[in-house]
Amino acid sequence: MASPEAGGIFPHSIASRRPPRRGSFRAAPALTLARDGAINSVTGRAARTEITMTDLPLDRLAAICGPAQVLTEADAAPYGQSWVKTYSAQPGAVVRPGSTQEVAAIMRLAQETRTPIVPMGGNTGVTGATQARDAVILSTERLDRIREIRTQARVAVAEAGVVVATLQEAVAAQGLTFPLMFGARGSARIGGVLSTNAGGANVLRYGNTRALCLGLEAVLPDGRVMDLTSALLKDNSGYDLRQLLIGAEGTLGVITAAVMKLFPTPAAYATAMIAMPSLDGALDLLNRLQSESSGAVEAFEIMPQSYFTRLRETRPGLRAPLGHDHAFTLLIELGATARRDAVPGLDGTVPIVALLEEVLAAALEKDQIADAVVARSDTQRADLWHLREIAAEITLDRAPLVDTDIAVPPDQVGAALARLEARLVAMDAGAYSVTVGHLGDGNLHYTMFPTRDDAALLDALREMVEDVVAEFGGSFSAEHGVGRSKRPSMRRRKDPVALDMMRAIKTAIDPQGVMNPGVLLP
Repeated sequence: MASPEAGGIFPHSIASRRPPRRGSFRAAPALTLARDGAINSVTGRAARTEITMTDLPLDRLAAICGPAQVLTEADAAPYGQSWVKTYSAQPGAVVRPGSTQEVAAIMRLAQETRTPIVPMGGNTGVTGATQARDAVILSTERLDRIREIRTQARVAVAEAGVVVATLQEAVAAQGLTFPLMFGARGSARIGGVLSTNAGGANVLRYGNTRALCLGLEAVLPDGRVMDLTSALLKDNSGYDLRQLLIGAEGTLGVITAAVMKLFPTPAAYATAMIAMPSLDGALDLLNRLQSESSGAVEAFEIMPQSYFTRLRETRPGLRAPLGHDHAFTLLIELGATARRDAVPGLDGTVPIVALLEEVLAAALEKDQIADAVVARSDTQRADLWHLREIAAEITLDRAPLVDTDIAVPPDQVGAALARLEARLVAMDAGAYSVTVGHLGDGNLHYTMFPTRDDAALLDALREMVEDVVAEFGGSFSAEHGVGRSKRPSMRRRKDPVALDMMRAIKTAIDPQGVMNPGVLLP
């Protein structure tokens, strides 16, 4: 049982209040994009005719946006490097439009010249979706206005280049929150998170980005502007084209603005880290918390022992409040918006915190959990979250590796992890894994570290994960998108009829294939 030091950064554990008991990415090859971009309706593949720098209409791009907004060579190079350093491709040029009208003009020019266009937000993706040699990267960084915040309707209209954290800060001043919470929110932009349907830690309560969007403005591949920026909760007027563009990874058009839902800011949080010997009772605990709190659980994150082993290796000075040796450690957070749950009583106790402690104490008495700590301040809450939010730093800093972003039904997470571990060791006896994920929605980031950098082995490990995920009725792509890295998985695992329909949609909307070719569709 944990016994954090008095005065330390973490609170005392619940267990300490009673007598003791017995008790990969591999770098993708550079891609030569299609000049004519013609999409074959059967294969979905673009023609492989090379485009060179001399073909790019740089002077005409400069006439649209201004010479300072067209970058080439060394100035464009940073846009070709993914933040995880695993994908790199020198773009032909980077163009930075400052308005929807400029985006429309760029797309009309792209159609005329058959120039590949790659929309880019904050370049925080991990699937190589925006790294493309010789294409024109259309950066949305100058489309950065929050057009309006309508507090009574609880919506914000933000342009595609608005940074997620910037929107969150702006609406916080109005007592509201935009609840998209993930590590890259300080760099990721609204257009990018919509294009990938980003997830994060709060999906359990608020849903993916798709669920947070009421309307869109987008420029189609032919340069027409589609205005779907209503803030209506009900609009039953045909196909939901907004949802077609969300998650399309820039293959069907350029999102230029969006109407995003806002929510009341929780007036109080209850945050805890708990240790469990297994996941058998985890969902029972989640369901009880949901029932007792009227659905106030915002996060239910999982970190198996392997995660804390890796944490100890890479951040030896960062103390884990419950130690490093529990089979599973969970981070739980509840957010209270009702006054009755958030206002401290005469004894200073915050009701939502007291509720969490009561449920955890009962679970501890029944041996459902081994230990727990509950944050007593904003600083302690931030410290607990820091242990979770450094996941990318501690799992993506060595090679070779195969990292995955998978989803299985939440009640199958424990069984799926056990099966993955057994097959990993069977395939490579010296390999090990590090896992972190969102237990509340079944999304796991399962990263494998094989003993050798062998292409055949790495591919086999990825297919093994796909096999296990399929056996549990899951998905090989949960919240990061497909990009380039998962196109082989799409070919192997996506329903063939669904793929045919996706290709037909792509052909109909982008017949010349200028929008982000080489991404999403195999």
